[in-house]
Amino acid sequence: MQGVLQGFTIVLILIGIGLATARFLPRKRESIATGLTPLIYYITNPALMFTLLADTDLRSVIGVYTPIALITAALTGSLYAVSAKLLFKVPTARLPGAAMATSYVNAGNIGVPLALYAVGNTNPVVSVLIAQLLVIAPIYLCFFALAARATGSGQKDAPLGKTILRSIANPVTIATFVGAVFAGLDIHLPEVIHIPIEMLGQASIPLLLMAFGMSLFGQRPLAEKSLRGEVLLASAFKMLFMPLVAWVFAAFVFGLQGTALLGVVIMAALPTAQNVLLFSQQFRLETAVPREVILSSTLLAIPVTLLITFFLG
Repeated sequence: MQGVLQGFTIVLILIGIGLATARFLPRKRESIATGLTPLIYYITNPALMFTLLADTDLRSVIGVYTPIALITAALTGSLYAVSAKLLFKVPTARLPGAAMATSYVNAGNIGVPLALYAVGNTNPVVSVLIAQLLVIAPIYLCFFALAARATGSGQKDAPLGKTILRSIANPVTIATFVGAVFAGLDIHLPEVIHIPIEMLGQASIPLLLMAFGMSLFGQRPLAEKSLRGEVLLASAFKMLFMPLVAWVFAAFVFGLQGTALLGVVIMAALPTAQNVLLFSQQFRLETAVPREVILSSTLLAIPVTLLITFFLG
């Protein structure tokens, strides 16, 4: 329990630093935020994903964890999209960001310490990263590209195939794939090269959380009345439906028990990753719903994770 609380406290402090930066450096806020997004997207996040995968024994982590992560994310995101469309008539162009917010977890920074404290190893979180970065993220980015073209924020005159290819071949996915290749072939970079890449990767987590904190400045939770239903529905799918689906499949389909089952369900109960907001900004799509779901899931993840640990731990 203490480790879970410690992990969330660190995250909230870094988000608070971002908020304070926006509050006390108003003249620098825009330039800092404008610089952080491409820095994280093109440099620090790819470095983090490469080092996480390259230093992992893939044979010990793929197993049943990755299929469960894929099934859970696919069911959660698709059922949310259908529900939101039927209940709130959500514009199709707004669905990808919201659906991704319900099914894309913050495994990179919150997941690692929670896996270590609750399960004792990082196998569940690395498996989720593999599923998210090599399968789930590329699929969502294709939808992001299509939504950007439909709303005019993307290049309408660009060939559709080229747009999708550029979306899949993004820096994070490429870095993850290369890291997986290095791990699979047991290739190791010289230390003088590996250490700088690792240092860049370590900078990604605090920068992401600070950027998210800055984006919250001046925003009031559920301020847009027209979006409250979407936000509440998406938050419920993320923090209630997704862990429930993970538990059902892990326990009754794959037969997991004990700490293995606990690890799967905790990974599903992680809050939405800040990368969802980053991707939405990168494609110039609406960010209101993803931002609200990130905030609500980050706050709700603490009691939800403690309840899961109590009942399954």
